[in-house]
Amino acid sequence: MTHPIPLTERLIQTDACIAEGCAWLARAEPRFARALELTGTVPLRRRPEGFDQLLQAIVSQQVSVASARAIWGRLQTAGMTTPEAILATDIESLRALGLSRQKATYAHALAGAGIDFDALRHVPTEDVVKTLTAVKGIGVWTAEIYAMFSLGRADVFAPGDLALQEGARLLFGLDERPKERAFRAMAEPWRPWRAVAARALWAYYHVAKQREGIV
Repeated sequence: MTHPIPLTERLIQTDACIAEGCAWLARAEPRFARALELTGTVPLRRRPEGFDQLLQAIVSQQVSVASARAIWGRLQTAGMTTPEAILATDIESLRALGLSRQKATYAHALAGAGIDFDALRHVPTEDVVKTLTAVKGIGVWTAEIYAMFSLGRADVFAPGDLALQEGARLLFGLDERPKERAFRAMAEPWRPWRAVAARALWAYYHVAKQREGIV
């Protein structure tokens, strides 16, 4: 992880970056222009960086939002949000706080991975994804979401996201949700603003869900 971010890899840091990306997408693809008319301002959605963000992602896997918040709250209260604290705590103690055995194992794997989170700021997105997915329990979707929201990469996409797939199905009038590989290819023309395209599709999905009663 010694390569600098290429000059072509932009960062999303402010609402002005989102506005620039939305304007580009609206010019490049009329359906994005239509979607943005419905959604209005697309949110920045930046998140902090670091270990706790990925630990929180592990906690949230395959549980309801309410359950994830409750478990995360217990971990925070117990001070279990740093690598040092997790490594000093056994699996059974983590389970007592609400983690499944599998997730407690993932938490230990993440804590022991020795990821240099500061260094991740300075490497290409593909290297960020490679580094994070080398950790047991961190998949491509989680790594891409981290790159998108915590690192602010402007040209990362998360084609495995079901809400994104459904948003694209509705906006582009597809017969079914695009599969991950096909969706990644579909998003290629949205470079260098694929992360803004993702935000726009999420926003459009939420508007469409309210209008059409999507489950």
